[in-house]
Amino acid sequence: MNSQLSAVMQRRGELLARIALQRGQLAEIGARLQPPLALADRGVAAARFLRFNPALVAGVIAVLVIRRHGVIGAVNIIWRVWKRYRYFTAIAAKLSSWGFDSKSE
Repeated sequence: MNSQLSAVMQRRGELLARIALQRGQLAEIGARLQPPLALADRGVAAARFLRFNPALVAGVIAVLVIRRHGVIGAVNIIWRVWKRYRYFTAIAAKLSSWGFDSKSE
């Protein structure tokens, strides 16, 4: 029984040494990945900020469009976007009336 306990204790020591080595390797990998993951976290935070502030996004886009195309160009772009939106909603309404509605499946 004593030799069996000694073997178990030896195996336990080996496993604890292996665990310590793996912890060190994991800490090293984590240290290497920290800068890219921090950058990704900042990108996610920026995306969330923009998602919850759509008026800010619309304002920036409007300023960029007006700066590049002038007021008349911006109105022209808005008009074209509106017409395309109406066109696609009409097509979607026709398709759903014909039974091509994806929600019915």
